[in-house]
Amino acid sequence: MLDRKKRYLQIALNSTLEEGYDIIDSLPPSDRILIEAGTPLIKRYGLEAIRSLRARWAWKNTADGFMSYVVADLKTMDRGETEVVLAKEAGASAAIALGMAPVETIDVFIESCRKNNLDSMVDMMNVDWPIKILRKLKRMPDVVVLHRGVDEEHFNRNKPIPYIQINKVRASYHTMIAIAGGDTIREVQRAIFNDADIVIVWREFYKATGETAKLAGEFLKEIK
Repeated sequence: MLDRKKRYLQIALNSTLEEGYDIIDSLPPSDRILIEAGTPLIKRYGLEAIRSLRARWAWKNTADGFMSYVVADLKTMDRGETEVVLAKEAGASAAIALGMAPVETIDVFIESCRKNNLDSMVDMMNVDWPIKILRKLKRMPDVVVLHRGVDEEHFNRNKPIPYIQINKVRASYHTMIAIAGGDTIREVQRAIFNDADIVIVWREFYKATGETAKLAGEFLKEIK
């Protein structure tokens, strides 16, 4: 489970398993790097995406005594309990549901994560007022993800990363907060300056390059 006293870099892998392996092999061992089996990867390979990334990260990371943490970005909209159980069976450490899902689905998703010893993450992409969703829930998720989507970024240059929502959530609820939608050093710095606990990146980690390890190290230095 995540440590509330630490800040994390979550690397979303969205290409192929082969690219995912290459990226994992390039990363520095760290208990502050979370590997995400991205939605495109899960749709392409099914639960094998989660299982394979977990095995690869464990092979790389546990040799240095660090936890092997894998997030399953299921984007659950229905059947919250069923999808959590599937993620657990595949070896996930956390799972993600959408904040736009029915409240009943989010409630059962969070409770199922608790029962199965997974961290629950709720992605507030396309939710204008995350607080309104959180007020309706029986229990808070372990992580609230504030997210500017890829298509939003590409087709609407004026759409901001929702840094402004961090303090609004933190003022009312004791939960960890992740920011997704920015991939540059400057955007990572802004996320930490605004008090995010987890910074989610993907674009610079879509394919492995000679700079992958260096970039991950630079991000980790900013996320203190």
